Amino acid sequence: MASKLHLELALTPDGWRRDVVIRIDHGIIASVEEAGDGTAERVSGVVVPGLPNLHSHAFQRAMAGLTERRGSDADSFWTWREAMYRFVERLGPDDLEAIAAFAYMEMLEAGFTRVAEFHYLHHQPDGRPYDNVAEMSERIVAAADAAGIGLTLLPVLYRQSGFGGKPPTPAQRRFVCDRDVYARLMETRVPGGNIGIAPHSLRAITLDDLQWAALTWHGLPAHIHVAEQTREVEECLAAHGRRPIDLLLDTIEVDARRWCLVHATHADAGELARIVKADAVVGLCPITEANLGDGLFDARAFLAKGGQFGIGSDSLIRISAADELRTLEYGQRLMHRQRNVLGEATRSTGRRLFEAAVAGGAQATQAMTTGGIGPGKRADFVVLDPHHPALAAAREDSLLDAWLFAADNAAIKSVYCRGVPVVQNGRHVAREELSQRYRKALARLAA
Repeated sequence: MASKLHLELALTPDGWRRDVVIRIDHGIIASVEEAGDGTAERVSGVVVPGLPNLHSHAFQRAMAGLTERRGSDADSFWTWREAMYRFVERLGPDDLEAIAAFAYMEMLEAGFTRVAEFHYLHHQPDGRPYDNVAEMSERIVAAADAAGIGLTLLPVLYRQSGFGGKPPTPAQRRFVCDRDVYARLMETRVPGGNIGIAPHSLRAITLDDLQWAALTWHGLPAHIHVAEQTREVEECLAAHGRRPIDLLLDTIEVDARRWCLVHATHADAGELARIVKADAVVGLCPITEANLGDGLFDARAFLAKGGQFGIGSDSLIRISAADELRTLEYGQRLMHRQRNVLGEATRSTGRRLFEAAVAGGAQATQAMTTGGIGPGKRADFVVLDPHHPALAAAREDSLLDAWLFAADNAAIKSVYCRGVPVVQNGRHVAREELSQRYRKALARLAA
């Protein structure tokens, strides 16, 4: 199926271009041409590539706002995790699919057109596999299809509760897989998407498990949580005499531009340099990292070394591509007490952040048709409303700055996936249906 779209203003690999026509064939951009006399559907607005969301735990969307009460002791990631364990006990396959579809709908409305789903809710509440071992993985695939978002499915390998081979706790029984079960999960079909491995973290698997997964599925996308909390760093040093990122890089060959180190919040200078040398992407989730009190990644030092990053929504406490990038920059401003910390002379701060996140996201998902408005790329793009008050006086790069730093999701007029509009006038085309399913799932969980 072929179509033509006339873009009034578009951010392409060659920079900003006015009045271009893209020819789309089966969802892929076949050409980008100067507008001529031919007929093409006009897309009115500012067109920019859709962003990949590098890190999502879809079921956690239903927890948003439910953990914002302080306990008797100081709250942290670890106390939040206990609340998550209690919440997950009640989720069934229908609940997961409804929640994930709603979350993916919101991602599209927020400017994300592909999601890397770090999926670890595998089994029944008592820990037994479903009759169909991949039941929950297939529900994620179905949810992505219902919303119309591109999917990189990352089944999680989870084997233990801590460094040194600590046995999993009862609260983790829904996550744990032996190697045979994990291999079966990796056979899940993802029509129109792709699949990769996700060793959960160095505390949740053995080094032998890590090597096995990396070698067995060599060449596929590979994502891992690493160095998210200071306690994790301390426990890794106690167990192995090395910091987490050093241990990871000493254990396996982080190669082929396929690895995504999620968070890497507490990487030291030596580890940052090693990540850059390995050509790995750091998956930053600034809103969640702030919500959980994890700390601040030193993005200024990392980018100065030539590092690559993408962004993710992680716990989905809030879903907004603009807010993730804004929070990333503002965290650096607070850390270094300067403005425009991640900006540069040749591009505005917003454009540099945006283009880096698009490129890093495409690399980390190994979805090479993702990541730009050019031949061979999926026709996935976001249309900003130039008449939004925050964008009214903006031009070219400042349009991105106005979206990211002022207007947020309200500036998004429409979103196209594979050349088809899935968001129109700021609302997903199936919002009513997906919202109703989501509300029913939450009502059942609250009963």
